[in-house]
Amino acid sequence: MRELDLPYLCRTIGNLCGFPVRLYQGETLVLTIDHSGLRYDPIQACQQDLFSMPQQAATYITPRYYFYGIIRSGETRVILGPTRQLPATEQQLRELAFLSNVPSEDTPSFVQAVRSLTPMPLESLQQILCTMNYVMNGDKLALEDIALNAPAERQVFPGDAVTETDSGGRDGIHNTLAVEQTLMNMIRRGDTEGLKAWISAAPAVHAGPMAREHLRQYKNTFIVTATLAARSAIRGGMDAEEALSASDLLIRNCEALQDVQSILRLQIDLLLTYTEQVARLRTGGKTTPLALQVSAWVQNHLSEPVDTGKMARAFHFSRPHLSRKFRLETGMTLTDFILRKKSEEAGRLLTYTDKSLTSVSEYLGFSSQSHFARVFKKYMGMTPAEYRRQ
Repeated sequence: MRELDLPYLCRTIGNLCGFPVRLYQGETLVLTIDHSGLRYDPIQACQQDLFSMPQQAATYITPRYYFYGIIRSGETRVILGPTRQLPATEQQLRELAFLSNVPSEDTPSFVQAVRSLTPMPLESLQQILCTMNYVMNGDKLALEDIALNAPAERQVFPGDAVTETDSGGRDGIHNTLAVEQTLMNMIRRGDTEGLKAWISAAPAVHAGPMAREHLRQYKNTFIVTATLAARSAIRGGMDAEEALSASDLLIRNCEALQDVQSILRLQIDLLLTYTEQVARLRTGGKTTPLALQVSAWVQNHLSEPVDTGKMARAFHFSRPHLSRKFRLETGMTLTDFILRKKSEEAGRLLTYTDKSLTSVSEYLGFSSQSHFARVFKKYMGMTPAEYRRQ
């Protein structure tokens, strides 16, 4: 049998896919096939996670729904991606540049290059992985054999427990409606603290039978939960396409699990993810159509300097009229609201990334490090350095 020509295989797949293909021996990069002109590789944002995956063939999904594929054969790794089924927003691309250590002056060209990568559904990427795995390892895999992985930014809270559902239905007595209404209202309101408290003392849930087999019962329950949670998040102001895409990916992830405890942990993560996303869109409990519109605009312009005039033009208002209307409806000034959102995003980045305080400040559009520190302390109650240490 001929020796496998891996560089040839990578070039062929790279030409076919339209997104980067990398060949590693151990952790040493041997070859990159990329026709987009990327000077900085977005894999930097998740390389550690990709290299830690133990599976022979796997996909990795980032928080912004970029897909990577990885094939292992001994010490050899081939990593494909990123690709995405739906176009990313300008803000999501800027966030990717920040996480990929792209200097601010090179961010526009990086954004343009990533935008040029060929979009692809997850299933199509998995088909390519099946083919490559057969060539490299001689194993014939089906799509359901391709492992799904996602970053573990959040751990389940210590002591959290969800009581197992009773697949027999307990003589037909159900308490799922009350639980469902409680959870969906928390998601719709973005009540993160309320949800955490509920999880820590979760009641037993008596669900009716939805499958003959025990594991299938839990997966079906998860599917129902994901569907309802996505709808509740949309009612809370989350973008419909983003909410439904997240639901689809979480369901696929659940289908790959083979034990009840993992399904229950993923279900907790699902509830928290939707609730936190809605919470970021809301304004202190006072939610109006304008407030949701402003919140969504801010989320899509977090890395830009504060510019209420630009926002007003986007909404076809004069700046004074938008400011008065927003304050009347929410009790907050536009500037206060924007700076609070920037501070909350800075807190997330300080918690979940190792980016320097200077990098976070520049990414979020602050004019100086001292300005960032003053604003952050005003809205978060401590300096950025204190927050990171805590």
